[in-house]
Amino acid sequence: MSTAPPTPPDANLLRGHLDLILLSIIQGPPKYGLEISKLAQTATDGYFDLKVGSLYPALHRLEKAGFVRSEFTSGPRSGNQVKAYTLTESGGRELVTRRAEFQTFTQQLGKLWTLNGGMT
Repeated sequence: MSTAPPTPPDANLLRGHLDLILLSIIQGPPKYGLEISKLAQTATDGYFDLKVGSLYPALHRLEKAGFVRSEFTSGPRSGNQVKAYTLTESGGRELVTRRAEFQTFTQQLGKLWTLNGGMT
């Protein structure tokens, strides 16, 4: 028995958190674009379905900011060259900062949900 994938997030909500999502996925061993997209989708039961039109511009923006580095490597199946991404030292610090900010944000938002007798 399979469950239906969760309703995808609003595009604005995803856009506002895409860098945090990508930095979270990229930490660890190098990952290439399609792998990043598949990991996001698999780990979240389809909730995060990152499209090429938003994924690659975001990766380029993170690289330009110095948070990720890329290098060409052989692809896992075809052996063709693919661009693999890894976190830089500053990217690791940025990930820690963004995670803390997001945690604080969600905690404070939760306080608002309990106003006037609780969540509805």
